Amino acid sequence: MLPPIDEIVSNFEFLDEWDDRHHYLMELGRKLPPLPDEAHNEANRVRGCVSQVWLETHVDRSGAEPRLHFLGDSDAHITKGVVAVLIAFFDGRTATDAARADALGLFRRLGLSEHLTAQRSNGARAMMERIRADAEGVAAAA
Repeated sequence: MLPPIDEIVSNFEFLDEWDDRHHYLMELGRKLPPLPDEAHNEANRVRGCVSQVWLETHVDRSGAEPRLHFLGDSDAHITKGVVAVLIAFFDGRTATDAARADALGLFRRLGLSEHLTAQRSNGARAMMERIRADAEGVAAAA
């Protein structure tokens, strides 16, 4: 089970060396709940990632405003850790809040912006855009 985003941020701030952060990122990826086999499909695949990445968006309409929940997976360990950070950051937010959330700011704060390869950074941005597009679609339909 993924820790809350505040705990992830605290843990990243505690780790001084990029090597330790790198290992923690991979550990987060291992904590992702499994994505069902049938969810590894083209509709859930995130385009713009060199690695294979799948994000499945679920909408909870039981409250006053729809809330988003995510499942995700990747075939690469570090990328799977990036998926985990993004899910911890966005999961449970209202659609409106998720559409406005500053995930790039989070990545800068965690030091991921300067330590991920250009390809992984582009993939992370593609994941953020996918989540934002899903959130905007849900918010517009509400």
